[in-house]
Amino acid sequence: MPSLSQSPGTIDPNSGFNSATRTFHSLRPPVPLPPPSQPFSITQYASSLLNSSTSFSPETTSFLIDAASATRVSYSQFLEKSQSLSASLLSKFPELSGQKVALIISPPSLDLPVLYFSLISLNVIVSPANPLSTPSELAHLVELCKPVIAFATSSVAKNLPALPLGTILMDSPEFLSMFNSSKTNDVPKQIYISQSDTAAILYSSGTTGRVKGVELTHRNLITVIADLYYNKRTSSGEEESGVALFTLPLFHVFGFFMLIRGFALGETLVLMERFDFVKMLEAVEKYRVNYMPVSPPIVVALAKSDLVAKYDLSSLKLLGSGGAALGRETSERFTARFPNVEVAQGYGMTETGGGATGMNNQEESTRYGSGGRLSASIEGKIVDPGTGKALGPGQQGELWLRGPNIMKGYVADNAATAETLTSDGWLKTGDLCYFDSDGFLYIVDRLKELIKYKAYQVPPAELEHIIHSIPGVADVAVIPYPDEDAGQIPMAYVVRSPGSNISEREIQDFVAKQVSPYKKVRRVAFINAIPKSPAGKILRRELVNHALSGASARL
Repeated sequence: MPSLSQSPGTIDPNSGFNSATRTFHSLRPPVPLPPPSQPFSITQYASSLLNSSTSFSPETTSFLIDAASATRVSYSQFLEKSQSLSASLLSKFPELSGQKVALIISPPSLDLPVLYFSLISLNVIVSPANPLSTPSELAHLVELCKPVIAFATSSVAKNLPALPLGTILMDSPEFLSMFNSSKTNDVPKQIYISQSDTAAILYSSGTTGRVKGVELTHRNLITVIADLYYNKRTSSGEEESGVALFTLPLFHVFGFFMLIRGFALGETLVLMERFDFVKMLEAVEKYRVNYMPVSPPIVVALAKSDLVAKYDLSSLKLLGSGGAALGRETSERFTARFPNVEVAQGYGMTETGGGATGMNNQEESTRYGSGGRLSASIEGKIVDPGTGKALGPGQQGELWLRGPNIMKGYVADNAATAETLTSDGWLKTGDLCYFDSDGFLYIVDRLKELIKYKAYQVPPAELEHIIHSIPGVADVAVIPYPDEDAGQIPMAYVVRSPGSNISEREIQDFVAKQVSPYKKVRRVAFINAIPKSPAGKILRRELVNHALSGASARL
């Protein structure tokens, strides 16, 4: 990976912009990373950070709690189970170790993190996938990553094709017995794992094309965790720690790296098998949760739902919002309702190991609508999509990122890798963004999702933020709708709040008063729910197909 292009004399201390290289640099303190040549897995690295902490006891501190059953797994129990599983797997499948791929399909459970850590420690590449995947989707993933073995719950295993080492049922007595192996001494104390080895193949959301397998190395993930560890967020002068509630799917990059982060920081993680808003509120009250990594729809629900008042949420201090942009209106509405809870936004992609920018303190959290500042080991560029020219603060263009967290590439897709990664290591994100004069990143929209109205470009996210602020609107998505005269026009799909009778004309008039004429919403349709990915990203292609079909069927 090319080194960061440092030229201290020309870096603006406010924005981080280097006028000589036209590159934005991180304003964070640098973090120590192990030498690239040192053998080190991400699980070994996370364990080394955990062991340097004196604030918890491995025997008494719970690492994992099942929200529904209240079953707890302490740190020492977790490590014992992981070692036992490693011994059992090596005994049963001696050929498994050494950069073979294991496909994992399971909802969140207390056993899933154990499986991740166990496989990674054996130098097996973990490849978790959505348990709701269809047989054809799973066949595509198998074709991509070529797994030799799968771990799945019995409800999904039937959808998998045959694999060389078969499929292990995670809800079977056979799998559960692997946690009690008597052969832990048979596991080599130190399996050689290079930081350049692949740790995980995670799947991009597929909102702009067919799902791709993103190859992340141990070095990629070490970089992300190092930044989160050494630039720990502070809140009112105290480090944020304690109990975190995971509403995130653990197969998604956000849940994946936040799981490792929680381990490295010695936190207690409360896991929910499937998301349910009421059960989430119950869990916050029951387990005195003080932190939740969430996707924007949950922030919206907390800001708007009447159910919130029925629960004691006083322990909650911080939400970490990622996966999609969170608008200013939603942030302000949430803060008005929860004045003692900070919302820290971050920006990242599967291709960046999940991390790229974030907010590290209360003052930064007031930059509503921003994705925060560049993480310590990353540099950025804003590139004009038409000319390829690198732009300065306040100018919109495609965001490019470079650093040791950037993926190795897309599995079995050299063409897509070449389109996304430049020869000198820059990742083209496909996001239309800008950095302000203080180095805060603002995401305008996906480049491919801009609506082309006559000669103008209209960002759907801008219109969505405005419509979200309308009383009576629960959710919204804006899409391009073909038009003979204009090429495309903005069309809004709106979910009404319960009891709301807001009309198409009222929405159109509200938007028209706040935007330039070319940005007006010219069609409105009402539906029951906006289709979204597990990370909260709007699946616009589904809505476009729905609109073009002229279907009256409800989504």
